[in-house]
Amino acid sequence: MSRTPPPLRADFPAFLPMQTRWNDNDEYGHLNNATYLELFDTAITYWQMENGIEVRGPDAWRFVVVENGCIYFREVGFPDKLEAGLRITRMGSSSYRIEVALFRDGEDEAASLGFFVNVLTGNDARPRPMPDDLRGRLARIAVG
Repeated sequence: MSRTPPPLRADFPAFLPMQTRWNDNDEYGHLNNATYLELFDTAITYWQMENGIEVRGPDAWRFVVVENGCIYFREVGFPDKLEAGLRITRMGSSSYRIEVALFRDGEDEAASLGFFVNVLTGNDARPRPMPDDLRGRLARIAVG
């Protein structure tokens, strides 16, 4: 089995700064694995907010995470300054896969690559097709 190589900065159309915190480190002095998912989720949420995708309140889009994961390439931890690169690699009628890579400040190769598969649902929790406006906003960072 061959290992996935770390993606490069050039592979991502959008970036957000992310700062590690003292309590993010685990007993071994590097970022706790659960913290990676928190950073990915925070980066996705900030990007959505910056691009007019409502995430809270009565007009919020209801996305349900149906799958997620992470590949680790090198250790990071406090006090590293990170940048989260975001890209959408697949879009269906009601779902999309978004990938988030964490880069240490100034490095071209990702330290980790996470992903979420989100499904748009209605109040009844059933999948529903994405409206064109929402699809267009997500397409801003679509690759491939």
